[in-house]
Amino acid sequence: MRTFIGMILGCLLTIAVVYIHDTMATSTVANGGAIATQARIVNWDVASSEWNRMTDRIRTAWARLTADVG
Repeated sequence: MRTFIGMILGCLLTIAVVYIHDTMATSTVANGGAIATQARIVNWDVASSEWNRMTDRIRTAWARLTADVG
């Protein structure tokens, strides 16, 4: 059980660190007003659209499953 919790915690920590890095890489405040030269690690717009697509598919599958049962 500890291993499973550790894996989930590690994934969440990795996502948080990448998000913070990307925020700092594209922030003009963190770079002293200069244009950011570092590239972002994750394209957050694409990640958001894929997340929404996945949740829509899960909702659709759940609706089909519950409709077949009832």
